[in-house]
Amino acid sequence: MSQADTAPTTQSGWQETAATAVLVLADGTVLEGYGIGATGEAAGEVCFNTAMTGYQEILTDPSYAGQIITFTFPHIGNVGTNEEDLEAIDAVSPSPVRGVVLAAAITQPSNWRAASHLDAWLKARGLIGITGIDTRALTALIRDHGMPNAVIAHSPTGAFDTETLKQKAAQLPDMTGQDLVPLVTAKEAYEWDETPWELGRGYGRRSEAKAHVVAIDYGVKRNILRLLANAGCRVTVVPATASADEIMAHKPDGIFLSNGPGDPAATGEYAVPVIRALLERDVPVFGICLGHQMLALALGLKTKKMGQGHHGANHPVKDHTTGKVEIVSMNHGFAVDADNLPGNVEETHVSLFDGSNSGIALADKPVFSVQHHPEASPGPHDSHYLFDRFVGLMAQHSRAPA
Repeated sequence: MSQADTAPTTQSGWQETAATAVLVLADGTVLEGYGIGATGEAAGEVCFNTAMTGYQEILTDPSYAGQIITFTFPHIGNVGTNEEDLEAIDAVSPSPVRGVVLAAAITQPSNWRAASHLDAWLKARGLIGITGIDTRALTALIRDHGMPNAVIAHSPTGAFDTETLKQKAAQLPDMTGQDLVPLVTAKEAYEWDETPWELGRGYGRRSEAKAHVVAIDYGVKRNILRLLANAGCRVTVVPATASADEIMAHKPDGIFLSNGPGDPAATGEYAVPVIRALLERDVPVFGICLGHQMLALALGLKTKKMGQGHHGANHPVKDHTTGKVEIVSMNHGFAVDADNLPGNVEETHVSLFDGSNSGIALADKPVFSVQHHPEASPGPHDSHYLFDRFVGLMAQHSRAPA
């Protein structure tokens, strides 16, 4: 919907553009704009993402369940959408993302891969959006006061009961304490063999396997599974509620702990005992994002809510194991508290933005994890080596004497 669609002409000849969408924050702030995507209302925690590309991957990332995403880059939608650049495994169900906030109106797509306009794509996925927002001011508010709860509403008539929306926003529960993994995890186990997209070829299929990985799905992204398959792994995905015995029944060479949404401590109520039991089996383990946080909880560490979180594709992280600095993709609102590490736990990665923990490894077991997203679709690709590191650990472990 363009702004002109809702611009009645007055007797003086001036056009008055009526708001067709609002974003109502928990503190009572009302931001007016122009609706895109689905109509109706939705509620969630407002975060901001600084990435300049990959908006379709971001809007289908299960880790964003329960959140309204503000894009700081003003031109979102200019390359359209397609049916390939999806990160959620379930491409049919409505997106667990609650809404999207943009600065500029969506332009017509200009890209040879575009199959549909972003507005139409949002409608099809049941996602409510708002444009015409000063996203820099909203980002500054989040940086100063933390990620607020909000209600986003879209009505072509421009009629909103703002007082009721304010009450709804104020009564929303905090993200702390919420287990959102049940919204995005697999319902049953399945096999995965798709490999990354290549120009002129599309997505491929793994031909042979060096190792068998069982991936515990807390909200796994497709490109993580693709890179595991590309590294030569046979991948079996299991639900977040799978027991240690059920996981080991697949006879894995390694176990992967996936990304996902919500408070790691809440999901950890049932996931941490399973992870601890798996650590006792002495099988290589690799975790990403939520998987990293829950591995830390299983090792006796704690997690904490962040003020603004890390959401973007331009975060500098230092790998202490190599001494190199990588530019990585991040998406998390909780962080591991690494102030008091046990003697067998090493901090391997650290954010150069704020010094927060970005990776750990065990000195006495083939176990490691990172807070950032090394699969980073569409990029950057600085951390792809971590998948080869995982495969190397599995190879070493298989050759180790009993």
